[in-house]
Amino acid sequence: MGNQSKTIDIMSDEQIIQLYFQRDEEAICATDTKYKRLLLSIADNIVQNMSDSEECLNDTYMETWNSIPPTRPTFLRAFLVTIMRRKAINCYKSRNCQKRVSSELTISLSESEEFISDKSSETDSLELGRVISEFIRSLSQRQMYIFMSRYYIARPIKEIARLLNCSESTVNKEISTIKHSLKEKLEKEGYIL
Repeated sequence: MGNQSKTIDIMSDEQIIQLYFQRDEEAICATDTKYKRLLLSIADNIVQNMSDSEECLNDTYMETWNSIPPTRPTFLRAFLVTIMRRKAINCYKSRNCQKRVSSELTISLSESEEFISDKSSETDSLELGRVISEFIRSLSQRQMYIFMSRYYIARPIKEIARLLNCSESTVNKEISTIKHSLKEKLEKEGYIL
């Protein structure tokens, strides 16, 4: 065989979604080729265990297979990330319900406690979600990336800094600024913190 490297064709999201609609199992292989690394990193940030992360990945692929069709995601990446995040959080909760194990999820959640209360009703939670979504959409692209990386994907500060090619202290300062702005927004909307 020599030194020939096998090139892997990365399909577009629309091509992958079409495979799911055709019930072609190649859809899972194409999803794995394109998104495995991202999905495993999200799971590992949350569960801190590669075996559990791989289990979450398999569960994510299974739920994706069962969801498409009838669902036709507008953004496949966001669709997969949402499923993986939910699977990883459920795995984390079930594995650690009796013991206190630190992960990026618990760290990022503890950081967010200063501006998000969990003592509200379901209606209040929906309205709070709307206010936070509105706030996130008002951020610059960079701030939105930092906020979502930290509080949605549970990325470590060190990794965010590396991806943005800046220092950890710069990321921490930007997070502090974002949290301060969010706190002001929530107080303006009537959420006393």
